[in-house]
Amino acid sequence: MIQPLLLSLQVATVATLIALVVGLAASAALSRWRSPLSLVLEVMVLLPLVLPPTVLGYFLLVLLGERSPLGAWLASVGMPLIFTWRGAVVAAALVALPLVVLPTRSSLEAVPADLGDVARTLGRSEAAVFFTLTLPLAWRGVLAGAMLGFARALGEFGATLMVAGSIPGRTQTLPLAIFDAAQRGDRSQANLLALFLTLAAIGALLIIRRLGTRLADLGGRG
Repeated sequence: MIQPLLLSLQVATVATLIALVVGLAASAALSRWRSPLSLVLEVMVLLPLVLPPTVLGYFLLVLLGERSPLGAWLASVGMPLIFTWRGAVVAAALVALPLVVLPTRSSLEAVPADLGDVARTLGRSEAAVFFTLTLPLAWRGVLAGAMLGFARALGEFGATLMVAGSIPGRTQTLPLAIFDAAQRGDRSQANLLALFLTLAAIGALLIIRRLGTRLADLGGRG
């Protein structure tokens, strides 16, 4: 039990950090730009939310497998992704990305645009406006997105199984260990692991609910 737990926490943490960085950039672009290209970006970012995980995993296999140019290059530099914990990170980051973007984008759009306009008239650059004004005001939504992304990455199964497999001690995360235990008929271990994931999900939702309540309160005062 310990090994899948530690691996899951490692994978989910790294995946959430990746999804947070990419999600912040995508959210900033989507909250400011209105063009056909922004529509394409929005569809690409949100696609993992509705795409079956096995299909997403298959696409990752095609893109990152050793027969692909990118996969062959990664293997040549000693960083193969298929059937490694790094592959599990990529899969988890992709499925977590939409859940990071949705609340983050909403929070960024809720920041009054005139505050940024005033800061620009005072000589602030776009980067300074974003990191010193917009982002601090939207931090609750960003944190909510990070919590959602972490919970989703922690529970990722389908795409991870396709890309990383279920190798005990190497790529077997908690959801994969639950599946393996259920297949063996080991209900006690499956119940224990499932309970941990359920409690983690409930904890994330309670934190998000608390953040959402505070956002509503702030909006009501405005």
